[in-house]
Amino acid sequence: MSVIVFKAILVVVLFLVSLGIAAYSTYAERKIAAFLQDRIGPDRAGPFGLLQPIADGVKMFLKEEIIPTLSDKFLFILGPSMFMVTTLMVSAVIPWGLPLDIGGEMFALQVADVNIGILYVLGVVSLGVYGIMIGGWASNNKYALLGAIRASSQMISYELAMGMSVVAILLMTNGSLSLNHIVEAQGTGKLYGFINISGMNWNVFYQPVAFLIFLICAFAEANRTPFDLPESESELIGGFHTEYSSMKLGLYLFGEYINMFISSAIISCLFFGGYNFPGIEYLGTILPHNILSIISVLVLFGKIFFFIFFFMWVRWTIPRFRYDQLMRLGWQVLMPIAIVNVLLTALGITLFGN
Repeated sequence: MSVIVFKAILVVVLFLVSLGIAAYSTYAERKIAAFLQDRIGPDRAGPFGLLQPIADGVKMFLKEEIIPTLSDKFLFILGPSMFMVTTLMVSAVIPWGLPLDIGGEMFALQVADVNIGILYVLGVVSLGVYGIMIGGWASNNKYALLGAIRASSQMISYELAMGMSVVAILLMTNGSLSLNHIVEAQGTGKLYGFINISGMNWNVFYQPVAFLIFLICAFAEANRTPFDLPESESELIGGFHTEYSSMKLGLYLFGEYINMFISSAIISCLFFGGYNFPGIEYLGTILPHNILSIISVLVLFGKIFFFIFFFMWVRWTIPRFRYDQLMRLGWQVLMPIAIVNVLLTALGITLFGN
């Protein structure tokens, strides 16, 4: 099998997996919300309501397509399309597991191992705001425009603190911007230099402050409660997607859930070792390589599902911030802490080594 064919198959699989996880994240969110509120949740479509996401998808496709008369029709369609595409693009640089051995040749479970992977992630994530801004402006609706402006200012504000938290990780990994190198570094070496736990040299133990900042910023970037001000129903009806219907609305909603999935994957790779787990080196000596590769993929997805659950748990636990509180947190709290954390990390590496 050629590398090009394998990469093409991997792209298709990632696309289908992303859509499947996004679809069933809606089901999981409704079930988790029901559990926390002492309700049952979806239970009509299929056993335990497992066919509810499929029913919702069919409903989205069959609903009437409505384009406001006074909207900019081209940009109105471009907005959700651009938002969905930029969301899916981030998955290209994520290492999903150990390489597969196919016919004696090793194939990496990563679409593109670019040496500027972190810059790619931050750059593509920042492009997502254009899909929101274009959709809000093209709708010719004041509520949609206000939601789009909120989203753009919120994302720009929290991207700065997120970027500074990532700089601390780069200092810990000798300046490598490759996500693959960052994940590999967390699977080797001794924790704190002397505790020998194979596969658990995770960055979260060295950079808990950076992890907390990145996690909070991920909530803001994904427009998740308590940072869902761009689409707060009590103020803006639906925010930037107020005028959208049918599958164009579905693209925005699916894009947000895929954002949550990709954010969980990035958090897992940067701070929790990615596909590494305790005992991975020992299992490598007793198991066939491809079996270990499959286990590594399952481990990474286990971490991702935990953070997806955490995103949902927070949504149904913490109330929405006011907009001035959101901006104050980003600029006056997270940004200074992130800068101080980078300076202390650099000082520590200078004095004590990496």
